Amino acid sequence: MSNGGGTSSNIETCAEKTTTPKPSDQSNDGVSASMEASDTEKGITREQQDDQDPSPPYSVFSLATKRFIVFIVALTTLLPPLTASIFYPVITLLAREFRVSVTDINLTITVYLLFQGIAPSFVGNLSDEAGRRPALLISLILYIVGSVLVAAKPSYGLLYGMRILQSAGGSGTIALSLATVSDIVTSAERGSYTSSVQLGWMLGPSVGPVIGGLLSQFLGWKSIFWFLAIYAGSVWLFSLLFLPETSRKVVGNGSIPPQGWNMTLYAYLQKAFAKGATASPKAQTKTSKSLSLNPLKSLKLFREKETCVLLIYSGLVYANSYMILSTLSDELEEKYGFNTLQISLCYLASGFGTVTSVLLTGRILDWNFRRHARLVGLEISKQKQQDLSNFPIELARLQSSIPALILASVSLVAYGWLLQTKQHLSAPLIFLFLQSFGSASAFSGLNNLIMDLNRDRPGTASAAMNLTRCWFGAGGTAFASPLAMRGGIGWLGVVIPGIWLLFSPILYVVLRYGPKWREEERLKKMSEAQTSSEKEASK
Repeated sequence: MSNGGGTSSNIETCAEKTTTPKPSDQSNDGVSASMEASDTEKGITREQQDDQDPSPPYSVFSLATKRFIVFIVALTTLLPPLTASIFYPVITLLAREFRVSVTDINLTITVYLLFQGIAPSFVGNLSDEAGRRPALLISLILYIVGSVLVAAKPSYGLLYGMRILQSAGGSGTIALSLATVSDIVTSAERGSYTSSVQLGWMLGPSVGPVIGGLLSQFLGWKSIFWFLAIYAGSVWLFSLLFLPETSRKVVGNGSIPPQGWNMTLYAYLQKAFAKGATASPKAQTKTSKSLSLNPLKSLKLFREKETCVLLIYSGLVYANSYMILSTLSDELEEKYGFNTLQISLCYLASGFGTVTSVLLTGRILDWNFRRHARLVGLEISKQKQQDLSNFPIELARLQSSIPALILASVSLVAYGWLLQTKQHLSAPLIFLFLQSFGSASAFSGLNNLIMDLNRDRPGTASAAMNLTRCWFGAGGTAFASPLAMRGGIGWLGVVIPGIWLLFSPILYVVLRYGPKWREEERLKKMSEAQTSSEKEASK
């Protein structure tokens, strides 16, 4: 542990040295400091300076509006993992109902996860080009249709097909939620907002089995799909009425009035029924242009070294949730003789761990960002996006992820062997809570770093994250059950952190070479932009 701490300290020291200003910069910093001190003596606060700054703010949305937007998109992110995990307590019941094997029912979960990785590439690209609202509303309609058809005319074939439709519709919500956060907040406050959005998709795998168990116990398994349809329909209606467009390509920082389907229904009705309104000043509008839809854009991110390795490692971390929770039901039934309702309640331990992580990790990430900003002299303002070209963003994000991974790894080993040796139920559930807290916290840091590296294309970046998360989750789910049956749940608890450890050099590589790779990508984009502008000028 002392060597690990020394490494972290050396890395941080190196980061501080590389960002030490030149003498001329120090002189400028001294002038800036004296001006700031003068402003302070005059009673001018940082917020007042921001108000006096003639340059436009990063977002014109108020704090209350930002929180309202994040609340709505957080509701949508609950759908994909909830739909995947709500099956866990009723897998055996559905196999008997449709007269198929348990493996056949598990196959519908695997297919759901596979398509959940593909669909966001289309939805994320559509949202970057046409706006977040249209992409979200279309996605939710597909999801609702899939849920209603299974509930109304149940059969195994229809279940299989409609699970694909559910996946195509619901999976895009995660990509849209992360893109929406990037639209309205700067990197300095991204941690808190992203953690709030993350609550939905991290909590879904835990609360899904609880909801599924309760509904099937008292209302029958068909009620699961009616519940999903009603929930999605309510979110769709709420979004249609009140969720504003945030895409910076469509409304800029929020000051450009949205047009057509980018308007909320509430705003449209207000405009339609307004009587005697005086002509408003000419609003800033964007010239319309054809959409450039390319769902393969998310795959191009895998050609960028830093983003690629982070996507892989974040997928490995997230797959842990599906591997542990998909095997928990069988273990509790076999070792403790629990029924469906009792099993579903045990999933709450993981849910509580995720909620605790969301409440703490976002604040920790924002605090660490501000701490490093002070070290390198970077000005922090919630109304101005920060220039990260000379900022150690990798260190700021991963310093909290690495200890969280260690906690999750130790807890996984303890959880697996306590469950395998049939210890008192409270013991494995405590470590289930701790591993959920640790893995969710680690994933949050990785997730924020990926979005920081791709601030100009948040929809595409979040779609790429969804691709690795879901495909690794699908592979992990298919791998976990055979391993737990043959080697025992204890060895599963060893294999998962073993995989994390095997790929952990990725984190060191990112800390060591990340700033260099970022600069290479920046220069590459500048060169491409210049070449593009020259071609346009020559036409």
